[in-house]
Amino acid sequence: MTLTQLEVFSTVAELRSFTAAANRLGISQSAVSHALKSLEQELGVELLHRHQSQVEPSDIGRQILLRARAMLGLADTLRQEAADARGMKRGTLRIGSFGPTSSIKLLPLILRHYHAAHPGIEVHVVEGPDRQVIQWLEERRIDIGFVVLPDERFDTVALMEDRMVALLPADHPLANRDSVSLKDLCHDPFVLTEAGSSELVSRLFNAARLTPDIRFRCSQLMSTLDTVGRGEALTVVAEGSLPDLSDPRYVKKPLAPAVVRHVGLAVLDQRQSSPAALAFITLAQRLNHR
Repeated sequence: MTLTQLEVFSTVAELRSFTAAANRLGISQSAVSHALKSLEQELGVELLHRHQSQVEPSDIGRQILLRARAMLGLADTLRQEAADARGMKRGTLRIGSFGPTSSIKLLPLILRHYHAAHPGIEVHVVEGPDRQVIQWLEERRIDIGFVVLPDERFDTVALMEDRMVALLPADHPLANRDSVSLKDLCHDPFVLTEAGSSELVSRLFNAARLTPDIRFRCSQLMSTLDTVGRGEALTVVAEGSLPDLSDPRYVKKPLAPAVVRHVGLAVLDQRQSSPAALAFITLAQRLNHR
C-alpha cells in the first residue's frame, strides 16, 4: 500500500470519475485504474462500485476512505513539518468557508497577510453552507473550516461575534418597532438562508418552541435579501453577513431578547494540524483581536 494509491482512491471517490481524477492528478486514466486495482487486491475488498458514467465508494470503501484521508493528512503534516524546518517554503492548505461573513469579511484580510508571510503555501478555498463545511471537516476534505461556535466536535478558536437581526420588508407593520421577538416573526412567510447560520436560526426557534412559516429556502444570502425586499417574506440573519450598503426595500431590527452569534475556525484535531494550518490560525487570531 502506498500513499499514491491512497491519494488516487481519495480523488476518485471525491470526483466520482476516473477521468476527472486522472486530470486532477496529472496522470493517465490507466494509471488511475491500475493504482485502484492494486489497492483493492491488496486489501481484498471492492472499494468502488463502477457504473456506466460514474463511480461511488462501496460501504467498506466509505470506511476506508476516512482512514485513507487521515493517513494522507498526516503525511502532508510530516512534509510540512519538514518544510517548516526549512522556513515553510512549500505546502498546501485547504480551507472551508461559508457565507459572506467568512468569505467576504474575514477571509480576504487573513489570506492577504498569509500569502505575504508564506508565499510558498498553496491555499485552496471551498465554499458551501455551514453544515457542508462541518461535513468536509469530518471527512477530512479540508484542513480548517469557518464555523458557528460553539461546536464540541472540533478544536476551535473564536474570531468574531455579531448579533442576529430580523430582516423585514420596509413597509411591514413591524418595521416601526425598535426590536422584534421570534414570536413576532411566526405570523408571516419566512425565508431561510441555507448558506450561513441556518442551523443557528433553526435552533433558536426550536428552543423557544416556535415554528416559523418557512415558505422559501435560499442557498445564497443575496437571494434571501431579494425575497425580503420584494415583500414576499421576512427572515433572521447575522448582522455581520449583510452588505455594507443598505437596501431601502428592507429594514433590520434587533431581536428581543438579543442573540449573539460567534464565528471561529475549527480543525479536527489541533495536535495533528500541519504547520501551515497552525500558522493560519495564529494569524487569524492576531488580525481579529486587535
